[in-house]
Amino acid sequence: MVSVRSWRSLPPVDGPFTARLDEIGPLNAVFSDAFTERYRRDGMVGVRVPNLNPQVWRYAIEDAAAGAMVWRDARGAIAGFNMVHRSGVEGWMGPLAVRMEHQGGGLGKEIVERGVSWLEREGARVIGLETMPRTMDNIGFYSRLGFAPGRLTITLTLDAASAERGPDLLGRMSMRDRDDHLVAARTLVDGILPGYDFTRELELTDSLALGDTVLLRQGSDLVGFALCHTAPLVEGRVREELRVLKLVLSSEQLLDPMVRALCDYAKRSGTRRVAFRVQGDYDAMYRRLVQMGARVRWTDLRMALAEHGESKPARGVVLSNWEI
Repeated sequence: MVSVRSWRSLPPVDGPFTARLDEIGPLNAVFSDAFTERYRRDGMVGVRVPNLNPQVWRYAIEDAAAGAMVWRDARGAIAGFNMVHRSGVEGWMGPLAVRMEHQGGGLGKEIVERGVSWLEREGARVIGLETMPRTMDNIGFYSRLGFAPGRLTITLTLDAASAERGPDLLGRMSMRDRDDHLVAARTLVDGILPGYDFTRELELTDSLALGDTVLLRQGSDLVGFALCHTAPLVEGRVREELRVLKLVLSSEQLLDPMVRALCDYAKRSGTRRVAFRVQGDYDAMYRRLVQMGARVRWTDLRMALAEHGESKPARGVVLSNWEI
């Protein structure tokens, strides 16, 4: 347990503790208030960041597991949090936030450093996060903690559209076939980026009914998959967007059939469009999506800790979303 005391004589804050599912409400409140204030400081007055879907929070907490960290004030209320995720050797942090009255007192630094230490102990070779590229304060804050800016992650969307045949979905398989395909998915990722493992995310998405995993096969071989969430990201909203959280292809040449399968799945699941978050290293993939009619919607700046940066694989595609 660590006690953090601000130079402004704020009450002490203890942590980290492991986040509980019954704390989703308070986590949402800190998240919304902190990010609303961040937008205000960036000149976007009047923007109110909404609460996240509680099921998405549950996914974040269960995916992070022991890395789901919260700090509490003397009354036991959440003063800050950091959802720290590890997928094999890949580690990343988000969301993370500090309650407004505790900002500027060192808690943010403590939260990030504890996340880094936990990932290093767990054997993560990649340690990163994403932040808004227009927010100089955030970029400077993370830079002082050893993170360096990399390329942008570009969010692009394509409209849902029917295909000639429906997609192969992990969630519709028998238990035995699902287990076999989870092993195949882990083997596929490890063959492209050794040590990466998205098995937990695939299993959680299925068990929480947040979406599904679209499978791409050639004969009996699994050559690609895309982990997608159809559940609304924002609390109380209807389904509008199918969000691709992980996308793995043994070859970039398989992008077109995967896109067709994803657009068809979006249509069948009642969502209007598919959102791809393309890391800047995949410039050919980005250009192809634009040629297919994709629209640019958002940008995030990817930052990685010194000596814990990520590398583009020599072959194939591994898109890994560092946000929930």
